[in-house]
Amino acid sequence: MAQTKTHLAEFDPVWQRIISEAKTAIEEEPLLGGLIHSSVLHHKNLERALAYRMSQKLASGEMSEQIIREIADDAYAKEPELGAAARADIVAVFERDAACHRFIQPLLYFKGFQAIQAYRVGHWLWEQGRKDLSYFIQMRVSEAFGVDIHPAAVVGRGIMIDHAHSIVIGETAVVGDNVSMLHSVTLGGTGKEDDDRHPKIDNGVLIGAGAKVLGNIRIGHCSRIAAGSVVLEPVPPMKTVAGVPARIVGEAGCSQPSIMMDQLLRGEL
Repeated sequence: MAQTKTHLAEFDPVWQRIISEAKTAIEEEPLLGGLIHSSVLHHKNLERALAYRMSQKLASGEMSEQIIREIADDAYAKEPELGAAARADIVAVFERDAACHRFIQPLLYFKGFQAIQAYRVGHWLWEQGRKDLSYFIQMRVSEAFGVDIHPAAVVGRGIMIDHAHSIVIGETAVVGDNVSMLHSVTLGGTGKEDDDRHPKIDNGVLIGAGAKVLGNIRIGHCSRIAAGSVVLEPVPPMKTVAGVPARIVGEAGCSQPSIMMDQLLRGEL
């Protein structure tokens, strides 16, 4: 029985697929052999690969690759949820992003995925009371990826941030599972208040490019926010909102808008 449990624990279809894709990628483009070996094939699991990739992206003259890698390795070793969330994020990107054709792409190339994984390590540090170090991670993620997520924010699994440029998620924001958002989305406050002041995004929400959701308001599950909208009021579940300020313009159009990624408004306006 113990052997069976060990075997099942070592079975990781996401990582095994990444390994297979890495070998194929080297065959097709040998010039990437060094990058792919160091980022994927030299590691025994996804967590180690993520820690290495994070260290390469976030290191600077202020903190070395080795230190950042040790921080990330420690986080992944002590909090298995970080690795589980990363796997869910990879699958989410593969399923929802038409430009993603392999599991290896988010790990190597997609800054939205990489920024979220670094945020997750920063959030773990925040929960451990290591706030200055978590702020440092936030700063480097913002500098390296153009994504600014406060380490105290709570972000669920299965997150897809397409393109990811200029994403801002505030300190008291909560983002549920299976949420998709495009570039230039802001989940922000409305003033200088220092209490619970940021949006709560329920599961399955789709947020279009450039949308701003401001204040301590709830966006109901499986709703859609049209690109460029400014949302200042709560949104009921399974509705579509659009405009400045945003108003309800119709139903969500499908049961899982964040997975379908359908952003068209068909006669709602």
